Amino acid sequence: MVEKSYLETGNNKDARNGSVDGIGGDGDFDPSAPPPFKIAEIRAAIPKHCWVKNPWRSLGYVLRDVTVVFALAAAALYLDSWICWPLYWAAQGTMFWAIFVLGHDCGHGSFSNNHLLNNVVGHILHSSILVPYHGWRISHRTHHQNHGNVENDESWVPLPEKIYKNLDLTTRIMRYTVPLPMLAYPIYLWRRSPVFDPVQVLKIHGVPYLIFVMWLDFVTYLHHHGHEQKLPWSVFRQEWSYLRGGLTTVDRDYGWINGIHHDIGTHVIHHLFPQIPHYHLVEATRAAKPVLGKYYREPKKSGPFPFHLFSNLVRSIGEDHYVSDTGDVVFYQTDPRLRNIKSN
Repeated sequence: MVEKSYLETGNNKDARNGSVDGIGGDGDFDPSAPPPFKIAEIRAAIPKHCWVKNPWRSLGYVLRDVTVVFALAAAALYLDSWICWPLYWAAQGTMFWAIFVLGHDCGHGSFSNNHLLNNVVGHILHSSILVPYHGWRISHRTHHQNHGNVENDESWVPLPEKIYKNLDLTTRIMRYTVPLPMLAYPIYLWRRSPVFDPVQVLKIHGVPYLIFVMWLDFVTYLHHHGHEQKLPWSVFRQEWSYLRGGLTTVDRDYGWINGIHHDIGTHVIHHLFPQIPHYHLVEATRAAKPVLGKYYREPKKSGPFPFHLFSNLVRSIGEDHYVSDTGDVVFYQTDPRLRNIKSN
């Protein structure tokens, strides 16, 4: 069935070797095959202290990020220079993304063992960046429980071929042209502020919010797309499992940004065990790698800023358009018509 899916998707290298068209695959490794280990083996390899949630440490990260957010806003208002505003927008938008990650930990319960504390902090953090905390928390839990399942996942789900082929050309271009997909998160801010005039609100909060949205879409997309080796998506439940779904996620290195956005790029272990606090993810990943073997894809080392990831983003959005309606394990296919339009 796996070999059939490779042939159906037009990847014309040897399917039995797990190689994909245009990609240097490992002849002995098929990423679509069930892993030879159980999730319990990964769990057992992770040190026990990595599961411990320290609410004071978590609150310390909140204090750090909130302090930086207010300091940036105060500095921007004081300087009020069009030379400084673009720098402020980029920095503050990145900090909004860091705030989102902390609220994300609250939604997973990895912030602390106190359910009330998680919800209160999560509400405050996410409300400050216009994210509906409980709506997102429930949707994100569904994503974790069904990742890699075309029918049930809720985050960056590939379109089945039948649906994709019914899209008009304009919709296809809008959906698969950078940077438009990076603004996919709902953009609805405000109508009027009783404190500042609208232009001031736009400068202080509006543009950083758009930068945050682009970070959100950029990071979450690259957690599930754009790796050098195509990752399988399981269509039917008899082929899908929680472990197999989690193993199709990808770790990313963001250079200096790793510390700012709380190591969210360490994503595989987070997807398998979202209860682990973010400050233990790097150590937990290091401990689990011997068990994961080739199912763990080592992220490419980043410079101070993750400029290398933009090429992954552009290539993936340009190539990963839909998946076949048939087959239990399928890979993304490319719409040649859309590719030709973009290249002209």
